[in-house]
Amino acid sequence: MSVSPYDAIAELYDPWSRSVVEDVPFYVAEARKAGGPVVELGVGTGRIAIPIAHRVIHVIGIDSSRAMLDACRRRAEDAGVADRVELRLGDLRRPPIDEPVPLVICPFRSYLHLADDGERVEALEAARAALLPGGRLVFDVFAPAPDDIAETHGRWLEREPDIYERADWNTEARTLTLSVRGPEGAATMALSWITRDEWQRLLEETGFTVEACYGWFDRTPYRGGEDMVFVASSPG
Repeated sequence: MSVSPYDAIAELYDPWSRSVVEDVPFYVAEARKAGGPVVELGVGTGRIAIPIAHRVIHVIGIDSSRAMLDACRRRAEDAGVADRVELRLGDLRRPPIDEPVPLVICPFRSYLHLADDGERVEALEAARAALLPGGRLVFDVFAPAPDDIAETHGRWLEREPDIYERADWNTEARTLTLSVRGPEGAATMALSWITRDEWQRLLEETGFTVEACYGWFDRTPYRGGEDMVFVASSPG
């Protein structure tokens, strides 16, 4: 497996994302509803997995970054939930899941790392194969608004103290080159976005039924904003 750009910012990731908390109760609620075990794709440092594990739910966390998995392991140990957080090296398109589960989640826009529809289909098919009949895939993505692009394009912005990020948008290709730098590392990564209707089509083509598409983690129905939170079920 190739080196992940997140390897270089594993120690920077938590301070970089410290303000992102709005999605945690949402994913914890979905995990409690499913009852576990839960597969989290793009587990990172455990920002979602550890709160789920605190609810006595087993989490299988998958990430392509060895350094992020190491950080997650340390955090789970510090939180006293290491026995309920099982970590595996793997990517979104070929996650190492041998046992079917009732819930697969992919938080914090991780599916934007998929470069094209071929990779998206591969990842969605892998998620469906990991689910029990009637199981659910829950994930969030976004499509940027023109004003967001105009305000951020090509500029280094301080997201957290001493941590900067730069967004270079290509609206024709619908790609984002995101660069992050701080005292503990720097990285650049490529992201790609598609519309809500395109996600709906791909989910249906891969055998899912879309139960809901929310516009935010408070379960407000999607009405055309940037954020999309999908809840999709596999065939029963």
